[in-house]
Amino acid sequence: MTADSELLTVPEVMARLKISRSTVYDLIRTRQLASLTIGRARRIPAHALTALVHHHLEEAS
Repeated sequence: MTADSELLTVPEVMARLKISRSTVYDLIRTRQLASLTIGRARRIPAHALTALVHHHLEEAS
């Protein structure tokens, strides 16, 4: 599995962005952060997290 195809858990996204669980789920719910569900597990592709960060950086400039 390459870094681009890496799937992150919600706690891993929380740790990387230093945000709360509810904020991660709000980003998912509002479709700002792409995710997929495998069984009962929610996973976020690493490239989706990178895209979210780049999008917010572009908005800030």
